[in-house]
Amino acid sequence: MGDEVESSAAGTCGAVLVLTAVCIFLLRLWISGGVCKSKARLDGKTVLITGSNTGIGKETARDLARRGARVVMACRNLARAEAAAEEIRRSIGNGNVVVRHLNLASLHSVREFAQEFLATEERLDILINNAGVMMCPKWITEDGYEMQLAVNHLGHFLLTNLLLKMLKNSAPSRVVTVSSIAHGGGNIDFDDLFFDKRPYSSLVSYKQSKLANVLFSKELARRLRGTGVSSYSLHPGIIYTEIGRHWESWYPLVKAILCLPSTLLMKTPWQGAQTSIYCAVTEGLENKSGCYFSDCAEKEPAPVGNDDKVAQRLWKESARLVGLPEEE
Repeated sequence: MGDEVESSAAGTCGAVLVLTAVCIFLLRLWISGGVCKSKARLDGKTVLITGSNTGIGKETARDLARRGARVVMACRNLARAEAAAEEIRRSIGNGNVVVRHLNLASLHSVREFAQEFLATEERLDILINNAGVMMCPKWITEDGYEMQLAVNHLGHFLLTNLLLKMLKNSAPSRVVTVSSIAHGGGNIDFDDLFFDKRPYSSLVSYKQSKLANVLFSKELARRLRGTGVSSYSLHPGIIYTEIGRHWESWYPLVKAILCLPSTLLMKTPWQGAQTSIYCAVTEGLENKSGCYFSDCAEKEPAPVGNDDKVAQRLWKESARLVGLPEEE
C-alpha cells in the first residue's frame, strides 16, 4: 500500500513538472512574438544602425550583415563597438562591418558623424534609429537639453535630416525608428519639453521621448511621400537588455527579485530585433510608410501617436532646437 502511494505521488509530481515545462515553453513562445521571415538579400546595400554594440541593435546588425549588407555601426563607446563588430564579422563571415563614433547626446557629434558619413560612403539604403536611453537621472546634455529627449529623439531627428539627401539618392530606401509601447502614455509638453518648470520624472520623460519617435516617423513619411524613402516606427517588445540599467541601479532588490521572472517574461535581444529587421527588409512595405509595427505586423499606435497636428508642431520645434531650417 505504501509503495502504491509513493508511486502515485511520484507520478503526480512528474505530471506537474511536465505540465509546468509545457506551460513555460508555450509562454516563452507567445512572448517571443513574430519572426521576420523575409529571405531578402542586401548585397551592395549600406545599412546604418545607431547604438548597435549591444542588445537588439547588435542582433539587427548581425542579421543584416548576414544578408550581405555593408553595416555601419554608429556607437558612442568605440571599444565596445569594435569588439561587437569583430564578433559579428567572425560569426557570419562578412568583413564589411565597420564602426563609426556617434554620440547622440551631442549635436556637434551628430553633425561630425554625418559629415564623415557623407564624405566616405557612397549610399545609404537603410537607416535604423535604434539607440536610446531609458529612465536615466535628469542629465543635461552639452546643448542644454534633457538627456532622454535629446538622445532618443533630437539626435536621431538631426541625424536623419542630415542624411536625407543620400537616402533619396539611394531610393528605394528606408528609415526605421525604434520606439516603444510606452508612447501610449506619453505627452509632448511643448511648454516644458526638458522639465525646467515641472518636477523631473524619468518615466514621464521616457514616455515623451518614445511618443516623439512615433510622431517623428509619421511626419517624416508625410514629408517624404513620393521620394522613394519610407519611414516606419516600431515597438520591439519588452526585452531584457542593458537599456534598463539606470532603474535597476536604483532598485537593486527589485532587480534581484525579478531576475528569474525576467528571463521568462521578456524577449531575448534576438527576438526583440525581429521587428526592426522586418521593417528594414520585408518586401512590399512601401505603402505602409508612416505606420507603426510590433511583433512583425502593423499595429495601430495609441491615439496620441496619430495626431498629425502635434507631429507637425513637434517637427518644427525639433528643427528649431537642432538648428535646422523649418522647411515644409
